[in-house]
Amino acid sequence: MAGDYSRWSPEPRDFKAMLKKLSHEQLLQVLSEGLCSYCEEVIESRVNNLNFIQRRVDEMTLSNVNVAESSSDDAISPKRKLNADAYTPFPQVGDSTNSGRSKRFVSALSKPVINKQPASDLSNFEIKLNDGPSRSVVGDDLVEDQKEFIRFSQVGRRKDFVHYENVNEKQINVLKGLELHTNVFNPDEQKEIVELVYSLQRMGQKQQLRARTYSEPRKWMRGKGRITLQFGCCYNYAMDKNGNPPGIVRDEEVDPLPPLFKKMIKRMVRWHVLPTSCVPDSCIVNIYDEGDCIPPHIDHHDFVRPFCTVSFLAECKILFGTTLKIINPGEFSGPFSLPLPLGSVLILNGNGADVAKHCVPSVPAKRISITFRKMDVSKLPYRYTPDPELVGIERLIPSPSLDSSRNRYHGKIDKLPNSENKVFSNEDDFPPLGKSTSSSRRSRR
Repeated sequence: MAGDYSRWSPEPRDFKAMLKKLSHEQLLQVLSEGLCSYCEEVIESRVNNLNFIQRRVDEMTLSNVNVAESSSDDAISPKRKLNADAYTPFPQVGDSTNSGRSKRFVSALSKPVINKQPASDLSNFEIKLNDGPSRSVVGDDLVEDQKEFIRFSQVGRRKDFVHYENVNEKQINVLKGLELHTNVFNPDEQKEIVELVYSLQRMGQKQQLRARTYSEPRKWMRGKGRITLQFGCCYNYAMDKNGNPPGIVRDEEVDPLPPLFKKMIKRMVRWHVLPTSCVPDSCIVNIYDEGDCIPPHIDHHDFVRPFCTVSFLAECKILFGTTLKIINPGEFSGPFSLPLPLGSVLILNGNGADVAKHCVPSVPAKRISITFRKMDVSKLPYRYTPDPELVGIERLIPSPSLDSSRNRYHGKIDKLPNSENKVFSNEDDFPPLGKSTSSSRRSRR
């Protein structure tokens, strides 16, 4: 009969049942097939969060059952109480591997697992980078925002840098506006960030990023040739071949900020490192080999103040002063030297950004830095649109109950050792986090 297609219609399938039969890895593979790496990260994070939500629902169900049972008895049996306590989940960092796909970054709390450490060991507790705390109770009767406050309260902050120089016949503190915030990113978080940078570097080498995103110049002399990745806007250090002057190139496009970098920005704003009035919308990643440097300069005013730089892999020093001398290739001298600890954030503002020049002498080992900056609105790329994820970030405001929790655990936390850096499993010559290796990069051209 014309138009009767019923006999060709496939029998209805229970897709929910089909999905339940798929393993975690198979589900990720099906959902992320053909997507870019950033979209794969989003899919993986959402699937992992669904797993976490299901575990929380199961936990609440178990808790309700225990409450119902206990209401009919005078006391909870020791065996039942032990089972309930043993079920309490506690998230920690884990590696992410997917069948047929390379290892890549996931946020610290995307994969909840049972923690085998004592519940009171919060020295390396991972705060999600950083979508804000949840209110769920996790381990030792502390809620997530209490644990975030403990991490937040351990951040070291120094804002009293002083060095006077004669500027326009006046003695002024040329370091005024500098701030150093330490322990902002712990070793496990540093590991995630560095792994992502290495992944982006490999993508750049394979020409999987926009042309102006990745730059690996030839090492033609000592100190020259550090690798750079820029996101959010295209920035010229010098006049380019098209005649564009130093500064933001408004008609060039680069790749957008990766999701993890946006979470770093949220962390820094939320934890009072950066002001809510100056949320970065671009960044430059510098990958140094041993001996690479950054010569004396003042950052371009196409970017507003303050801006910041975050340090990874190897500690180095940064020099400040109105006059910085070049001694030899990659070697500089200046009146003020500041070591940059791993995981620290250096804020440059005021005289520290606009009066004093700064430079990074030849680094002693492989190093990575990420400099986050906000573009001047009059210099935005022509096709720029604000990222909704970076709008309306609120600062963490601890409540009195959080302060009491911090005091409760302060003595225990201060005595706990920092977690050791975990070993990388990267390919090629990318070194483990915290290890010092000489430059031995092969020619890739």
